[in-house]
Amino acid sequence: MTDLKNQKRMAAEVLGCGINRVWIDPDKIEDVANCITRADIRTAVASGTIKAKPKNGTSYGRIRKAAAQKAKGKRKGPGSRKGTDNARVPDKRRWISVIRPIRAELKQLRDEGKITPSVYRMYYRKAKGGVYKSRSHLRMHMISAGYLKEE
Repeated sequence: MTDLKNQKRMAAEVLGCGINRVWIDPDKIEDVANCITRADIRTAVASGTIKAKPKNGTSYGRIRKAAAQKAKGKRKGPGSRKGTDNARVPDKRRWISVIRPIRAELKQLRDEGKITPSVYRMYYRKAKGGVYKSRSHLRMHMISAGYLKEE
């Protein structure tokens, strides 16, 4: 096999690409071996004997797969976390997700007449103080205190 190192180097300069992207037609290797000037190389490029291979892009397949797994809740274990718990879900956002359902439950019970406004106010203040961690926790307290009947 002939050494086409020089021809590849010149072709890369003519084509404006790297040596690795230079493609030489395997059927016309002898013709390319005879190309010793840049003009010869330009002629070979014009005839299609020498071409530049297309640039390689970056594959997003692995990224898409990882994103799909994250959407399912995977890949989020302690080894993957960089921020503190508070950085990932701020204390305020966490508190909002706890207090809103509790307050909604209290309002619903009051509007349906299952608890009196004074009981509502008492439990509202306790909820604000962080006594209850969920709707079910609130209901359990109310039932055990006798303010609400079990259903």
